[in-house]
Amino acid sequence: MAIRFTLNGESIELDDFDPNTTLLGFLRARGLTGSKEGCAEGECGACAVALVRRDSRGNARYEPVNGCLMPLGSCADQEIVSVEGIAQGGALHPVQAAMIDGGGSQCGYCTPGFVVSLFAEYYRPGRAEYDPEAIAGNLCRCTGYRPIREVAERLGEPAEDDAFKKRLALAPPALSSLRHESPTGRFLRPSTLSEALTLLQGSSDAVIVAGGTDVVVEVNQRHRRHGSWLSLEEVSELRSFEVTSSEIRIGAALSLSEIEERTEDKVPMLEQLFPLFSSRLIRNRATLGGNLMTASPIGDSPPALLALDAQVELASLSGVRRVALADFFTGYRTTVAKAGELLSAVLIPLPLPDVQRFYKVSKRVVDDISTVAAAYSLRLDSAGKITAARLAYGGVAATPARARDAEAAMLGHSLDRELVQRVTPLLARAFSPIGDHRGSAAYRATMVVRLLEKFCFDCQGNTP
Repeated sequence: MAIRFTLNGESIELDDFDPNTTLLGFLRARGLTGSKEGCAEGECGACAVALVRRDSRGNARYEPVNGCLMPLGSCADQEIVSVEGIAQGGALHPVQAAMIDGGGSQCGYCTPGFVVSLFAEYYRPGRAEYDPEAIAGNLCRCTGYRPIREVAERLGEPAEDDAFKKRLALAPPALSSLRHESPTGRFLRPSTLSEALTLLQGSSDAVIVAGGTDVVVEVNQRHRRHGSWLSLEEVSELRSFEVTSSEIRIGAALSLSEIEERTEDKVPMLEQLFPLFSSRLIRNRATLGGNLMTASPIGDSPPALLALDAQVELASLSGVRRVALADFFTGYRTTVAKAGELLSAVLIPLPLPDVQRFYKVSKRVVDDISTVAAAYSLRLDSAGKITAARLAYGGVAATPARARDAEAAMLGHSLDRELVQRVTPLLARAFSPIGDHRGSAAYRATMVVRLLEKFCFDCQGNTP
């Protein structure tokens, strides 16, 4: 089965392609070299392209993504705009003209990626002012951020006859089920959970992806090759979002950006997490399900979800089971998920804890891997005494984990400096971190305690 998509207004049909090819690789092979490979892991944004995607209300919008992390098979039925398609009729796009007028380019290597990210920001519905996160995933090695930021701040409104604005008034593309098989490999994209589970049963060797932001890094940097891909990004049941009286149910294939939209002002822990998780370029593709299934000890979402007492839902052809996230990780990059099971949803119980905080220690504030991540939640009685505590950490053990002894020691007390000092020895014994290029074992052990001190300080109203 051929894949079809639209690229810069041109219809593309591919009868045969290597499923390990990325969108960036395809663009450059086609001579569209404006998109660059700077890092091959989604950190620099030089490869940015824009997709026409649906928002939480079903309307069309431009979503910038990293072309280096998008499997070519995921492009089926998509509408894609690369930097080459932004200028139309021989005239520069207003974003391109503003970059020239404002001196927003130095060596020029990163410029196309910035242009694409600002292009998507230019058409963001309801934009009243520039969102700094719009270019948080674009790195300028010449450090020319000031003029680029000033360009972004001066962006006006699209004209009424702007062709890209008119496009957003139409329905977003509908993505269908895909089964592409060729001598170079298979790319399967089911549209229902039953179809996905059936395909999984007959494709035990398939690599499972949703956003691909972890799997494709391995393809790019370690030259991993997979003969069969199973993409869950359009499985309808995995894209659900539901709030009931007892829980928030988040489909495992919803992108982090989509979850942000749906949980806005509902879950403070997630509001704190997402801006630190990664850039918007990444969040437009990455999923909670993918982040949990990698079972990395430095994944950002597990500590936050552990602090919220989250559960995960595992689906197979034999049925569905729920597992507490605290019991989900069994070791370094291993989980309780069995062969034939897919993580279908993340479940956050309601009511939420009274106090919620997420912290991340990394070399960069934005778009970086954590050295230590910590998430804390408290339930309080009417006198302010702790009735339940969750202290969850990442980066300090083989798995994301809670400091259970310290949690127990906090019950019945008020959160203050004296309490922190009381539980410090318990925290010191809770984990045995290792050292690496991101931080020594001693540094990580120190951060375990210092972050709890910061939590106490913040809860006493000393910081915004």
